[in-house]
Amino acid sequence: MNPIQKLFQEKRNNILSVYFTAGYPTLDSTVPTLQALQTAGVDMVEVGIPFSDPIADGETIQLSSQKAIANGMKLSVLFEQLADIRQKVQIPLVAMGYLNPILQYGIEKFCADCAKVGINGVIIPDMPMQEYLDEYKPIFEKYNLLNTFLITPQTSDERIQLIDQETKGFIYMVSSASVTGAKQGISAEQVAYFERVRTMQLKNPVVIGFGISNKATFDTACQYANGAIIGSAFVKAVGKEGNLVQNIKEFIAGIQ
Repeated sequence: MNPIQKLFQEKRNNILSVYFTAGYPTLDSTVPTLQALQTAGVDMVEVGIPFSDPIADGETIQLSSQKAIANGMKLSVLFEQLADIRQKVQIPLVAMGYLNPILQYGIEKFCADCAKVGINGVIIPDMPMQEYLDEYKPIFEKYNLLNTFLITPQTSDERIQLIDQETKGFIYMVSSASVTGAKQGISAEQVAYFERVRTMQLKNPVVIGFGISNKATFDTACQYANGAIIGSAFVKAVGKEGNLVQNIKEFIAGIQ
């Protein structure tokens, strides 16, 4: 069983997943960040692959990507850094990135290297679902990589059901039709969307992302889904001055 599936089997609620940009704030901070997140009690981590044009991301993650690229981060470097990560970190790891750098690297090479270092799943926001089903699904399955699809408030019930049918890990529920970034709270409109999806009784776990930034928004999201993902707010926290590990410890303590 894939570790992502095992996580959701063993813990049905209040799953805390955290996104960070690999190579930010420094090139060599990737592994220390992963270790600190595991120690702090995070359930799953999304390792962000920096890209020069991250269309789904707001200013915070865009700037972190620019800095990471300037630091020298790229896919080949990331896989080198993660070569022995499974000797240090046991929680599920998901690689999150855009299709262009992955295509340049080579889809099968990317999947093979993910499997080699112990990445359990991927999220590629700009990969069309039909393209995945027609061209890439056999490759992902060959390397036991779970592909995560995103749904938004505009996603039809019919498409959500199709995504549920093609999903083996979890569904990423984008909380609003906007880019990533910390928001002030969760609106009544978002709650109605969460309720709509919940009443569909999907077979896969659902995790809410975009705009989850603190304990209040995390707790609210967990009322309607199996867990939530914190990205921009965490990226801001690791970018602060001071000790990286201590900053991570304090941030996660404020969520749980």
